[in-house]
Amino acid sequence: MTLWWAIAIVCAGCYALKLAGLAAPRKVLDHPLVHRFSELVPVALLAALIAVQMFTEQGRLDFDLARTAGLGAAVVALLLRAPFLAVLASAAVVTALVRLITG
Repeated sequence: MTLWWAIAIVCAGCYALKLAGLAAPRKVLDHPLVHRFSELVPVALLAALIAVQMFTEQGRLDFDLARTAGLGAAVVALLLRAPFLAVLASAAVVTALVRLITG
């Protein structure tokens, strides 16, 4: 039951944060620091999510060669400016091949 209370509180907090963003005056939103912050925070959150998903398993640090190789393939595809589906496909294929090779 405690988990559901935590979920409800987080949902209410997210809603309040969204509402605060909508109610913020234009003067605050046009400030360069706020603009820069809003550009960088999603990138930082996505990078953190990728790091957690890549290098942890069951709450502990874990290095998986196949996942790391797939991430490397995705990074190379992004640097080559490949379309998003090509990035996903290259990561999946490389991960599958490394899993096949390493057993």
